[in-house]
Amino acid sequence: MARIFLSYAREDVDSAKQLAESVGRAGHDVWWDRHIQGGSRFTTEIDRALKDAEVVVVLWTEASIESAWVQDEAAEGRDTGRLVPVTLSGCRPPLGFRQFHTISLDLNGSAAAEQVDELIAAVANTAGEGAAAKEAAHAAEQPLQRQTSICVLPFVNMSGDPEQEYFSDGITEDIITDLSKVSALLVIARNTSFTFKGKVMDVKDVARALDVTHVLEGSVRKAGDRVRITAQLIDAATGGHVWADRYDRDLTDIFAIQDEISKSIVAALRLKLLPNEKKAIETRGTSNIDAYNLYLMARQQWISGTYGDRRCAEAIIRMCKQAVTLDANYAEAWALMALAQAELRFWLGTDDDALPAAERAIAINPDLPEARCVKARYLEQDGRVEEALEQLDLALRSNPESWEVNREAARIYFRQGRIADAIRFFEKSMTLMPTDFHSPSMLVSCYLSTGDEEARRRAAKLTLERSEAAIAKDPSNVAALAAGAASLVLFDEIDRAREWSRRAVLLDPDNPSMLYNLGCSFGANLKDRDAALDLFGQFFERGKSTTVLRHMEVDPDIDLLRDDPRFKAMFEAARERLGMPPLAASKARSA
Repeated sequence: MARIFLSYAREDVDSAKQLAESVGRAGHDVWWDRHIQGGSRFTTEIDRALKDAEVVVVLWTEASIESAWVQDEAAEGRDTGRLVPVTLSGCRPPLGFRQFHTISLDLNGSAAAEQVDELIAAVANTAGEGAAAKEAAHAAEQPLQRQTSICVLPFVNMSGDPEQEYFSDGITEDIITDLSKVSALLVIARNTSFTFKGKVMDVKDVARALDVTHVLEGSVRKAGDRVRITAQLIDAATGGHVWADRYDRDLTDIFAIQDEISKSIVAALRLKLLPNEKKAIETRGTSNIDAYNLYLMARQQWISGTYGDRRCAEAIIRMCKQAVTLDANYAEAWALMALAQAELRFWLGTDDDALPAAERAIAINPDLPEARCVKARYLEQDGRVEEALEQLDLALRSNPESWEVNREAARIYFRQGRIADAIRFFEKSMTLMPTDFHSPSMLVSCYLSTGDEEARRRAAKLTLERSEAAIAKDPSNVAALAAGAASLVLFDEIDRAREWSRRAVLLDPDNPSMLYNLGCSFGANLKDRDAALDLFGQFFERGKSTTVLRHMEVDPDIDLLRDDPRFKAMFEAARERLGMPPLAASKARSA
C-alpha cells in the first residue's frame, strides 16, 4: 500500500473525490485536503502530508494549471521523483512538466476502469522507486556528515581597465560550470555567487551565509597576450588555505589554466573525479582563444540590460559573427548571435533573420537551450503557441536554470494573457541574473493585473535598485532609465522620474522600446494621460514590431488609455500599417 498525496484545484473537487475513491479501493492510502480536521493549521497539514507521501498524484486541468498551490505541489513531486501526473479532458500539463508520461483520464467514460488501472500501476511503480531512492539516499548520508560544497566568488579584475571585467567574469563562470560537473561537489550557482561581486567581505561570513564548506577566490590580470590568474581555496571552518596557485601564461593557455584550477580543487578536496566528469571539464565550446574572447565580450553586452538598444544588439551580432568565422563550430556564439538577431526582429521590427544561426547552434549542440528560445519566438509569431512552448520545455529540460529560457517562457505566457504562469517564470528569471531589471519591471505590470500591491511594490523596489546599478555603470542606458522611472513613480519620487524620462528621450529619441515603457509609466503609474499619449504617439511613429503590438493588447499598463479616441486611432493605424488585422478581429481569432 502506497501513501498518496492528491493535488488538485478547488474547482475540480468532484473529480478529485472520484479519483481518490477509485485509487483507495485498490488498497492505497490517498490523502487530499478534505482529510484536514477542523481547527488544524491548513498549510502545516498540507506540508506534512506532502512530505510523508510516497507518490504525488497531480490532477492537471485548466483550473489547476492556473493554481500556484498545485504548481508548487507538482514541483515538489517532480523534484523528488514522486510525481505521477494525470490529465482530465485532454488538458496539457504546463511548461516544466511535459517531459513526464501523463495518464489521460475520463472518469465517466467507457475506458475509465482501464485508465484507473494504468494509474494504479504507475503509483505502485513510483512508490517502489521512491522507497529505493530514499533508502539509497539514507545510506549515502551515513558515512558523510556534510557534503563538500563550494562558492566560487567572482574573480577580481586586476587589469587596470574596467573594460576587461567581461574577461574575469567569464573565467569565473567557466570555473563554476566546470566544478558543477563534479557529482561529489555541491557548487553554489552563478547568480548567487555574483551577488558578492564588488563587496569586501570576510570569507568566513560568505561561507556562513551560504552554508558551504569551502570558498574559492581569485584575480585575473590580462595584458596584451599574457594573462596572470591567482586562485586560493579556503576552508570555511578555519579560514586557512587548502590550496593556492598563480599562473603566468600566454593568453592561448587560458583553457589549460581553467582545467588545471578545476582539477587542482578536486584533488585538494580529495574528491573522486569520474572519467566522464574529467572529459566534461575538458570539453569546451571552442579551442580558439580569439573566438572565446569575442564571445565573452558579446555575452557581457547581452546581460548588461540594454533592452531595445539597436546599437548594442548589432555590436553583439558583429562580435559573434567574428567568433564563428574563427570557429565555425562554436555553438554558443551562434546561439548568442541568434538571440540578438531575434531581439532586433521581434522588438524593433528589423528584417534580421535569426533562424539560420539558431538552427546552426542546435545542429552543433542539441542540448544548448538558448537557441531554442529563438525557435520558440518564431513559432509564437506564427500563432503556433503550443509548439513554441514545446521548444521551451525541451530547453528547460536541458537547463532549468537558463535565464534566457525562463525569461522567454514568461514573455510568451504574458502575451497569451496567462499572468499566473508569466509571474512564475519572471520570478525565476529575476533570480538567475543579478543585472536583469527587465524581469522585475515586468512583474510590476503582472502584479498590477492581479491586484497584489505588496508584491508590486517589492518588484518595483528591485527594479529601481538594479536600474540604478546599470545607470551607474552606463549613464546612457535608456532602458534602465525608463524602467527606473516607472518604479520611482510608485514611490512618489515624481520629479526624479520625470527627469529620468527626459534624459532617456534626449539620449535615444528613436528607441521604440524605451518610448513604450515610458508611456506605460506615465499612463499606469503617474496617470498623466497627455504625457502618455505623446510618448505613445512617438512610439507608434517609430515602432515596426507586431510582437510589441500584440504585447500591448494584454498589457495592464495600457488599460487607462484603451478607450481614449486618440490612442485607439493611433493603435489601429499602426496595426494597419504593419499588416495586422483590426483589433476586434484579432481578439476574435485568438479567443
